[in-house]
Amino acid sequence: MGRIAIVGAGIGGLTAALALAREGFSVEVLERAAVLEEVGAGIQLGPNASRILIRLGLAERLAPVVVVPEGMDVRSGRSGDTILSAELGDAVAARYGAPWWVVHRGDLQAALAEAAREDRSIQLRTGAAVSAVTEVAGGIAVATGDGDCLADAVIGADGVRSAVRRALGDGSGPVFRRRTAWRATLPVADAPRALRGRRLGLWLGPNAHVVHYPLRGGAAVNVVAFVEDGAPMEGWSGPGEAADLMSRFAGWAGPLRDLLAAAPGWTRWSLADRPVWFGPGQGAATLIGDAAHAMLPFAAQGGAMAIEDAAVVARLAAGRRDDLAGAFRAYEQARRGRVKAVQQLAARNGAIYHLTGPMAFARDTAMRLMGGERLVARQDWIYRFGA
Repeated sequence: MGRIAIVGAGIGGLTAALALAREGFSVEVLERAAVLEEVGAGIQLGPNASRILIRLGLAERLAPVVVVPEGMDVRSGRSGDTILSAELGDAVAARYGAPWWVVHRGDLQAALAEAAREDRSIQLRTGAAVSAVTEVAGGIAVATGDGDCLADAVIGADGVRSAVRRALGDGSGPVFRRRTAWRATLPVADAPRALRGRRLGLWLGPNAHVVHYPLRGGAAVNVVAFVEDGAPMEGWSGPGEAADLMSRFAGWAGPLRDLLAAAPGWTRWSLADRPVWFGPGQGAATLIGDAAHAMLPFAAQGGAMAIEDAAVVARLAAGRRDDLAGAFRAYEQARRGRVKAVQQLAARNGAIYHLTGPMAFARDTAMRLMGGERLVARQDWIYRFGA
């Protein structure tokens, strides 16, 4: 047994394809979009994710597009005062043996796709929307609009609205978490001078927070503003009116408002997650990434968890080539507790970031006392994965 179909050519699906190909499997990646185009802008990759990509031989390919942030500054959204600073860069590499990267999602996906197309063990098929996944005598049949794919096993890597998850028996949908994210990318020269460095910025305020960091070799700045919102919207890239966003941040610190005002345009999307679910627990089919455990972005680990999933499922499949169903059950058992814990951490962080009044004061005081080094060290259990 050695042919695996992967549904979805996002970050998780392409990483899984490369990892499985390295283990000697033949892989067919089925992507519903006619052209690969990753929705979104920036993504943070902690050392738990970067070390996997490096082990897959992608360091040189990614070097021109990733940025290693020098540090992180957490600020009060209202006053602009620094609550704490943490050094990243060399400090993270020394502590964990792998770097902290920030990268444009499109650049990362393009690098993964390029590596996949160069691998003779991987076939990448676009315009292949999956309508059914069926266990048949010869393996698993994946029905698409342009013909079936027959494989020994199938991995659903098709995101929060996964068609594979639905085909495997979960008819529920994503759960809206009453948050809307606004995103923009702007040339670094247009950003306030004080915010142009190679550092992550996190601004905390009542019922909202903002994250920004450099992209594309430091030539651009990625900005994401998160606000509480009672009305969900459809899609991933809805238009956003700058005046609406600026009104949400009235009274916040001048440098942050200057950064928001400098953005050339905004898109927005509603934040949702899903309970951890890998499939029916039988047969040679499973899920990875957002298809299995979509989470809020407040731990900066959604993409990293998909990359971890890819590495683990490939390793366990390689050890049980003649029993891929058993390999998938071992993978699910190995991942379930960890991804649930990270999902819960993200939800807690989202609540903490948006505190108001005395609770916000207590949060800021606790963070000042903790300091940046201890703040990073609290996530050793995440960053040391695979070290």
